[in-house]
Amino acid sequence: MPEPMQSAIYHGIGDTLDYLAAHWQEQPSLDLLAKRAGWSLSHFQRAFTDHVGVSPKRVLQYLTIAHARGQLAEGASLLEASLDSGLSGPGRLHDLFVAVEAMTPGEYKKSGSDLTITYGWCRSLFGPVLLGVTERGICWLAFDHHDRPEAAEQEFHAEWSLARQIRDDAAVQPVLDQALGFMRDWQTGSLQVNGQPPRLLLRGTNFQLKVWHALLSIPAGRVYSYGQIAEAIGAPKATRAVGAACGANLVSALIPCHRAITSTGMIHAYRWGVGRKRVQLACEFARFDEAQAAG
Repeated sequence: MPEPMQSAIYHGIGDTLDYLAAHWQEQPSLDLLAKRAGWSLSHFQRAFTDHVGVSPKRVLQYLTIAHARGQLAEGASLLEASLDSGLSGPGRLHDLFVAVEAMTPGEYKKSGSDLTITYGWCRSLFGPVLLGVTERGICWLAFDHHDRPEAAEQEFHAEWSLARQIRDDAAVQPVLDQALGFMRDWQTGSLQVNGQPPRLLLRGTNFQLKVWHALLSIPAGRVYSYGQIAEAIGAPKATRAVGAACGANLVSALIPCHRAITSTGMIHAYRWGVGRKRVQLACEFARFDEAQAAG
């Protein structure tokens, strides 16, 4: 697909998701959404479904607090079972959806001084993304700060201040497309046999790594409370610390901190905006239920 056409589709669908995040309680019609995108109704539905993985109508149906609250009924037992199934290890945290490497304590202290990071701004369905990539994997994924890209860049430069940093937007866009596409295709059952999972390079404390491991063990279409995650990692009194570790996640979306919610089912406290968190979950809920129905 030509670049201008691809950019227009990303812009149109991304704007629609932003609108749904802000106006979901009004249950806007498909006609209104298509007109806002500047497309015919048939083209809008086809483009949205092709890129998001589910229809806009299905996303609307899942933009409710009640659905998220219902997912908590599973309890922490499934998460504990996943964590006990041998996926954990000193360097490899998860082999199913992503290939993850944790920096050693020595590397952690060096703050990336031995790394070269290629970084740049990318387009995504959920808004502009600042991506950082090393030879060992993705080390940074941040959404824009409410149309303040300089804030995201300042955080990136501060976190990896000792690393060699090379700006190259064109080089990092395919990396993001492959990573997010893999995650979507895995959930919808359309993953190719030779599909390669994204590689991540994580920098965090031992406790943060435990929390991020737990987040990686939560399948798309499911949510857990901060308290359930704390129980699952053997720190039942550390609910607030779990929330802080979610907020310290340097690789948003790929480490799904958006799947952590309050024990009452409330969707809040997302670094990149509550609306963005709500619509990410709605897309995952819809894909999950469609995959379950088809399977």
